[in-house]
Amino acid sequence: MLYKKHFFAATMAAIIALPAFSQVKKTVAAKTTGEVIFFDDFAGNKLDRSKWTPIVTGFHTNGELQAYVDSANVISFANGAAAGGASNGALVLSPMYSPGFKTFDGQTFDFISARLTTINKFDFTYGTAEARIKLVGADGLWPAWWMLGYPNWPAGGETDIMEFIGEADWVSAAVHGPGYSGETPFVNRLYFNKNNDATKWHTYAVDWTPQSLVFKYDGVPMFRVTKTMAQHYGNWVFTDKQYLILNFAVGGIYPFKINGLKKPYYGLSEDALKLIKNHKAKMLVDWVKVTKKG
Repeated sequence: MLYKKHFFAATMAAIIALPAFSQVKKTVAAKTTGEVIFFDDFAGNKLDRSKWTPIVTGFHTNGELQAYVDSANVISFANGAAAGGASNGALVLSPMYSPGFKTFDGQTFDFISARLTTINKFDFTYGTAEARIKLVGADGLWPAWWMLGYPNWPAGGETDIMEFIGEADWVSAAVHGPGYSGETPFVNRLYFNKNNDATKWHTYAVDWTPQSLVFKYDGVPMFRVTKTMAQHYGNWVFTDKQYLILNFAVGGIYPFKINGLKKPYYGLSEDALKLIKNHKAKMLVDWVKVTKKG
């Protein structure tokens, strides 16, 4: 994903689908040990704004099609059957078709969506960040769970714990920093078993230490980037605080580089457009947790 306000442009993990990837088996995620320093299980019916800030902006990065807004139309909460199996309820991020939507800075978009961040409210250095997430598949939907450092991109580092561009059989993780950003060499996919794809609940995590970032899906390591690997390209900047982000982008360069679609929108399929129009394109988040190890 990308940041700019600090939201500087980058063509995110796009990119290079690496050729050899592992499958994940249906497993029960191992329990993370240590001190829990952040937790939100979205059990209420409103956003805890002491933890999360909805981004309201019209900035345009990665060729994405959406404007981010602070609205119940795109940020909501589900309970019972609508929560899809999240027993205490779930956060729901869902893009909305809104042709001709004007942003405060005069830009026009046909979609609105949500981006939540803990910037200046919660950040941490080293530990495990994880979230339990369920997705809806269609080419060009681009939800993500990730982290950013301060003060700007890519000098502060970017940790993409989970990105999904609508192909239900895989998700990806990536790392960005100075000298290894944009078309980063550090990106990897994990292919799911057919009956346990990205439309099912999975726990997406990263274990962050001074020497490495180890990405784990359902408790199983799927990718590791080390300080030594990064320093082949540039400085290892994963030594300072990062904050959390959940967002739902629509279309853009990463989906386009995989699906090649130019119509009905750049990187967005007809199926995805129908889901958005019918309010069925959703990212459900059961909980988010950060654990600090002793």
